Amino acid sequence: MDSESTVTTCYRHPAVECHVRCTRCERFICPDCMREASVGHHCPECVKEGARSVRQARTIVGGRVSTTPVVTYVLFGLNVLAYLAEVVRPELVDRFAMVGARLVGPDGGYYAGEGPHFVFGPLRVEGVAGGEWERMLTGAFLHVSPFEGTFGIVHITMNMIALWQLGRVVELMLGRVRFAVLYLLSALGGSVLQLVFEDPWQSSVGASGAVFGVAAAYYVLHRRLGADMASVNRFMGLLLLWLVVSAGLTSWQGHLGGLLVGGALALAYAYAPRGGRRVAVQVGACVGLVVLLAVTAAVKVSELTGGGLPL
Repeated sequence: MDSESTVTTCYRHPAVECHVRCTRCERFICPDCMREASVGHHCPECVKEGARSVRQARTIVGGRVSTTPVVTYVLFGLNVLAYLAEVVRPELVDRFAMVGARLVGPDGGYYAGEGPHFVFGPLRVEGVAGGEWERMLTGAFLHVSPFEGTFGIVHITMNMIALWQLGRVVELMLGRVRFAVLYLLSALGGSVLQLVFEDPWQSSVGASGAVFGVAAAYYVLHRRLGADMASVNRFMGLLLLWLVVSAGLTSWQGHLGGLLVGGALALAYAYAPRGGRRVAVQVGACVGLVVLLAVTAAVKVSELTGGGLPL
């Protein structure tokens, strides 16, 4: 007597006859659904479930591992685009450069303020003290025109070489989000120190503060990894030498501010306790630095405007 065998079909493709089971869930799968495993074959759902259970690789500070330093490339591109824009429209520098406070007359001329109080009337206050707080970041994406200043085009060239060399390394060690935060806070730190210690009517531009912050992170992270520090120490020695030598030519306040903020944040990133508290400590450090910089800037602006913040 003939017996009729049961036909088995793929659970994802009922019209396809198959005789192979997933070694995890034991459902029948067709050749299109087979995913080779160490033992037998798995179905697509079991493969996805297995991938979710695998611990994701993390950087030394807990960031997501990436193989392409996208943030560095974006920052590099923004600096170059801003430079091209200011070459075409030089007035962009006056509008977005870092300036603490300066008086602008009806004729558009600039006047240096004497003392903490300004004489109003036909004059208006321009800069951070005039409510243009965005200058504290936008100035970090501008550079000296190729036809002006002591350095000309060398200014952006040196900064971009340093960003390209250091940024790609530090970003891969930190992860994209942490690196972006470190870069921007370092730029902000440089602007705050300029606001506090530089002549308020003196304008300044350049990514140097942010780059110095990245350099500080480069040093801290290599120490955290226990790397051979000989070449790193030589690099930092040259960087600090440049900080001293360039004091009479560039804004040392911006360089030092970026170095201090970048170093402090890198220490918080690198030495935060492992486990669930790591992110909380790192976020807390970022928030603390933002508050410190904001309060410092607000106090200085209040001083410049005679006790009242500009509206």
